[in-house]
Amino acid sequence: MSVNPELAGRRYELPEPYLVGREHIRSFAKAVLASHPTHFDVDAARAAGYADLVAPATFPAVLQDAGLQLLLSDPEAQIELSHIVHGDERFTYERPIVAGDELRAALEVKSVKSLGGNSMISAQTVLTDAAGEQVVTASATLVVRATSTESE
Repeated sequence: MSVNPELAGRRYELPEPYLVGREHIRSFAKAVLASHPTHFDVDAARAAGYADLVAPATFPAVLQDAGLQLLLSDPEAQIELSHIVHGDERFTYERPIVAGDELRAALEVKSVKSLGGNSMISAQTVLTDAAGEQVVTASATLVVRATSTESE
């Protein structure tokens, strides 16, 4: 079954804000092999001009993934999880994410395209802080491979 094209324009918001903690940043930095001291040492981060530890550049993937999980679990999406390939991911920053940020995430499906039986879903997740200011925009493309009967 192909992906429901009526997903375009649909929004998925995380129900709770995400409080970025120091240990979240440290753990993520270790996982992605980011070694800059501003990810681990509060004094180094403050000496560099930040209020607290700075999250690595790909940290928004944590919240983007949570939004994508809402999309993928939507029964109206008609997405077979075993057929998904992550095609592209980009982050556009307004400012760095630092420990203490309370972030909200809202994912919007920008488009659903069919190509040779496969579907391409373009989604954009906007992260905002407690003041409602935009912090990061995360863009992702998912490719949903056609089943063998769909591609024939």
